[in-house]
Amino acid sequence: MTAPHRPYAGGLAADVGSIVGGRRLRRNRRTDWSRRLVREVSLTVDDLIWPLFLTEGEGIAEDVPSMPGVQRFSVDGVVRQAEEAAKLGIPAIALFPNTDPSLRDETGSEALNPDNLICRACRAITREGLPIGIITDVALDPYTSHGHDGLMQGEDILNDETVEQLVRQALLQADAGADVIAPSDMMDGRIGAIRGALDRSGHGDVQVMAYAAKYASAFYGPFRDAVGTNTTLVGDKRTYQMDPANSDEALREVELDLEEGADMVMIKPGMPYLDIIRRVKDTFLMPTYAYQVSGEYAMICAAGQNGWIDRDRAMMESLIAFKRAGTDGILTYFAPEVARRLAKAV
Repeated sequence: MTAPHRPYAGGLAADVGSIVGGRRLRRNRRTDWSRRLVREVSLTVDDLIWPLFLTEGEGIAEDVPSMPGVQRFSVDGVVRQAEEAAKLGIPAIALFPNTDPSLRDETGSEALNPDNLICRACRAITREGLPIGIITDVALDPYTSHGHDGLMQGEDILNDETVEQLVRQALLQADAGADVIAPSDMMDGRIGAIRGALDRSGHGDVQVMAYAAKYASAFYGPFRDAVGTNTTLVGDKRTYQMDPANSDEALREVELDLEEGADMVMIKPGMPYLDIIRRVKDTFLMPTYAYQVSGEYAMICAAGQNGWIDRDRAMMESLIAFKRAGTDGILTYFAPEVARRLAKAV
């Protein structure tokens, strides 16, 4: 005679039940509303900074081949992009010039031209009275014929002489209307020199966002394409940008920049250096930013175009990762797209 069927009450399932007891973490993941309630970090439009590329001319919007969806704009076009950013609620834009090759020389003298691309764009955007911050890049690589961030003597970068020129460049940008000066050159002592010069010249309210831990990374290639330095760079930048193998050194760099007067610090690149972001934020408790650089952006876009990943989900996940690591904001080429998605989600 066959025994009546009874519900299974032993074996592995019972063992698992006795092990986990009442602690079942999956309960909080079961529904969308519950996942939102227990979410530890959130991404908002207030976390976004939109990098924009400038080029000469009028009515220009030219594609950057290695960065799908990214364009270089003439000054009039950048003004329209700034207006769009303001409408989307993006707090700030960051400007980078593609300087005409005929204007590049050994000393990067175009950086000291008060009518260069950056200065003209700052004045044009400022005239519009937009509720948006203008962040400007302070470095010589978009202006030098050799593609380096500093003045050179033979194969050596001259640190202190470069800093003197960076100070003059920063003052011109502040005069033109820049709200945040962002030195990306990685010369020693440049933050203190720029901060002091800004204060003495009546620009005490202009903020300084230091590229405090900028690594000599392979992820910058498409950016150099966008600003036209891929073909001009002679050698590499490892004598002044950081070794990707170093972590403690990043803390020393950040500490020095804060002591010299930086209001905010940045880690660049972003995704490969989430551990650095976390250490910096935990150590200094200061406004900390990351740059989701061109190579990171291009990889997500290219893999999405090939159907290898879900581009939109990867885009959002990558930015959430920055927030989880401790950033207060992210420079990302995805900024306008993400801002629109977040607005639809409200």
